[in-house]
Amino acid sequence: MRRASAIQVLDDLHAAQNDFYSGGDENALRGLLVADITWTVPGASPIAGAYRGLEQVFAYFRRRRDLASGTFQMRWRDVLVGESSRVAALTDGTAIVNGTERCWSTVGLYDIAGNALIASCWLLPLDQRTFDEIWSG
Repeated sequence: MRRASAIQVLDDLHAAQNDFYSGGDENALRGLLVADITWTVPGASPIAGAYRGLEQVFAYFRRRRDLASGTFQMRWRDVLVGESSRVAALTDGTAIVNGTERCWSTVGLYDIAGNALIASCWLLPLDQRTFDEIWSG
């Protein structure tokens, strides 16, 4: 995948996620994901797990939105692409959880379907302990 194409996919994804996480409609975000998407979040927090299909993935998204009281936002810092449809994005997240502003970084490893939709994501927190603490409230 070309870097410019990967950046466009991530810009669209993060814009739709940020809108959804701040209380917006889910339709724009839903339109960027394949029906049988998988989303994997490591760790021991309430959001950790392997989510399969749009309903499970959106339940996870809603849980994050609710835990952050609509304040969760993401911004990618760097993107790594190669010959395949897999893209890695170093992403910073911020949210106010239980009245405290929190920040963290993850690498999102995405599989992009041929139609520029997200087919899967594996989150890789750079500091797993802090990530679990943030999302455990």
